[in-house]
Amino acid sequence: MKKDTFRHFVGKLAYTSAALALAGLALSATPENDRSLRSIWTGCSAAWAASGADQAASAAAFAKASQVLQHPRCLNCHPVGDRPLVGDKSQPHPMHVERGPSGLGKNGLFCHTCHQEKNLQGKDLPPGAPEWQLPPADMPMVFEKKTPRQLCEQLKDPAQNGSRSPSQVVDHVRDAPLVLWGWHPGEGRTPVPMPHEEFVSLMSEWAKKGAACP
Repeated sequence: MKKDTFRHFVGKLAYTSAALALAGLALSATPENDRSLRSIWTGCSAAWAASGADQAASAAAFAKASQVLQHPRCLNCHPVGDRPLVGDKSQPHPMHVERGPSGLGKNGLFCHTCHQEKNLQGKDLPPGAPEWQLPPADMPMVFEKKTPRQLCEQLKDPAQNGSRSPSQVVDHVRDAPLVLWGWHPGEGRTPVPMPHEEFVSLMSEWAKKGAACP
């Protein structure tokens, strides 16, 4: 049983047990039972508030982290259409470069032709990182023009995120070379302003506290 599923099961069991205890005490009202009833109710309320607080913290963490996803260094490789975007103003890629079925380009204009495994030295020369590509056509992972809530719902949907769990999404944004490139994009391009460690911390909090959406 998955950790989150087990936690949800235990929570439901606890609330059910508490509800039965409350019902039993209410049917045999005495001063002592009244005190017990108040104690159980206070405990239930605290548990419920903690759960709600986790959901709120999770959603808030994602809302802040989404600033990174909406930055040109991330958004440019997750466009609405099949043409990647370039620059801080997210303009369509020159030479009519397109996604292609696997995200590696098409019609002879393949990503690896210009984009090597590291940035070329010099202002505005082709950037590079290992595995340079767009998401594939059957799972485009669009970030452009998406609200933080839409981004959240997409990122936690295995049918749209490459069959990843929320914790695996965190692993991806922490370790993937192409994600890390956003903080070292080369001369002439603005890096992601939020420190990578902070971004990963926010995404971790989002995942651990329930992957709630803002």
